[in-house]
Amino acid sequence: MNVRSKVSVKSQTVLPKEVRERLQIRPGDHLRYVIDEDGVRLEKDTPAQADDPFAVFTEWASEADEEAYADL
Repeated sequence: MNVRSKVSVKSQTVLPKEVRERLQIRPGDHLRYVIDEDGVRLEKDTPAQADDPFAVFTEWASEADEEAYADL
């Protein structure tokens, strides 16, 4: 299957419906562009842990902490 989209003057494009459905892409999802000698591949990505502002607080992620702060 071949689908096409046009690049705007701002280098933006709309992902065709077929691509969104195939990758199960929803608003807010992250994409990854894999570049290699064969070309470029588009994949659905998961946000990196660095994107999670609370990821650095793992020392407060125990079951006891969850119970203690459950009512906040």
